[in-house]
Amino acid sequence: MTLTPVQTLITIGMVTVGTMITRFLPFAVFKNANSSSSYISYLGQVLPYSAIGLLVVYCLKGVDLSGPTHGLPEAIAVIFIAALHYFKENALLSIGAGTVFYMVLVQAVFI
Repeated sequence: MTLTPVQTLITIGMVTVGTMITRFLPFAVFKNANSSSSYISYLGQVLPYSAIGLLVVYCLKGVDLSGPTHGLPEAIAVIFIAALHYFKENALLSIGAGTVFYMVLVQAVFI
C-alpha cells in the first residue's frame, strides 16, 4: 500500500501530536501538585522497578524450555547479569556486558 503525500503528512502529524500529548500531559495534569504528594512519591518509588520487571518478563517470554537448549543460555545470562550488577552496581556495564555475554552463548557455545 502506497500513501499519497497528503496521507503521509497527515500520518506524521498525527504521530507527532500523539507523542507530544503523551510527553506534555503529565506536566499539565500535575502542575499544581506539590512534591510532597504521597501518590506521586509512591509512583516515583515503584515505577522504575515495575518497568525493569516488565522488561525482564518481556525478554524472557519467548524462551523455549522444550527446545534443544532448554533455556540454559538465558538462565546463565540472567545469573551473570544479576551477579555483575550486584558486584559492580553499574547499569550500563550490566546491559552491555550482559548483551555481549548472551550473544556469545547463543552464537558460539550453544550452537
